[in-house]
Amino acid sequence: MKVSAYDVARKAGVSQSTVSRVLNNYPFIKEEKRKKVLEAIEELGFTRDEIARGLAQKRTNTIGLIVGDIVNPFFAESVGVMMKKASELGYDVVICNTNHKDNLLEKSIQTLVGKRVDGMVVASTNKHNPALAKLYQSNYPVILYNTCLEDKNINYVIPNNEQGAYQATEHLINLGHEKIAFIAGPSIFYSMVERLKGYKRALQEFNLPYNEEFVYKEEYSYEKVFDYTVNILQSNNRPTSFFAISDQMALAVLDAVRTLNFEVPKDISIIGFDDIHIASNSHIGLTTVAQKKEEMAEITLEKLFSLIERPEQPKPIEVVLEPQLIVRKTTGPVTR
Repeated sequence: MKVSAYDVARKAGVSQSTVSRVLNNYPFIKEEKRKKVLEAIEELGFTRDEIARGLAQKRTNTIGLIVGDIVNPFFAESVGVMMKKASELGYDVVICNTNHKDNLLEKSIQTLVGKRVDGMVVASTNKHNPALAKLYQSNYPVILYNTCLEDKNINYVIPNNEQGAYQATEHLINLGHEKIAFIAGPSIFYSMVERLKGYKRALQEFNLPYNEEFVYKEEYSYEKVFDYTVNILQSNNRPTSFFAISDQMALAVLDAVRTLNFEVPKDISIIGFDDIHIASNSHIGLTTVAQKKEEMAEITLEKLFSLIERPEQPKPIEVVLEPQLIVRKTTGPVTR
């Protein structure tokens, strides 16, 4: 049977209120009583009922984290940073994975609210999401990470997506590339829309035509991006370079390019976006746009905790971090 605080009190020969004070680190307790309580806890294997404690205190010391694809290294690495930061501040984290599905996002929100988490980080949503807008308007502590709603009427921490995409495209243009394919993904996502703007802006400023055939707008799928890359490289009007909206998709492009026996970067240049850990692997050396996910993740949690502690503070919280182009060995001068 579950050991209760009453059992601990009886074993230690003290009152339940004394046990409660010990559990909550109350300072004015005789050391002898504290020692007896701790010994009883150890001997009985007592664990505190955090749910009941949270209901009593109207705080559970738990936050929710909703991600779009936990298999994606960007999300996995971001989750690691957030969990470490939350642990340092005494919080547990409940993680929900949506596979970029709206219905799963709404279900995750309902689940986390039902679990009485103190606040929520959402790392994946489409640019129009009534459930998130309603959550924000209710003054619930919620903040978006690496994503945003189109009207921006919500708390968020994001990279400057348009500028990052501009830097990537400009880098390829400066290397002599004029036929630049863009692996963009679905237009329902805020980051895709903003990065497409940056891609188009760079082409326009350098007087290069925008070719719809060079822009992939289908679902985020390694297999589909691989197939798209193979098909376009076998066409009569093949690109000389690829800019992918994420490093994960850039790796799919790299796989397809090497399957066709093209050399990188001699024949095809490739650049990603995110700077996941594997991008810097010496065998890959992926040129990418770093969005400083460690800094972004830490800032997101700091802002969330400030929302939990001070719900009356001015909102929305709006943080935009400048990205950084990191040149490695997958981009080089055009050779044809």
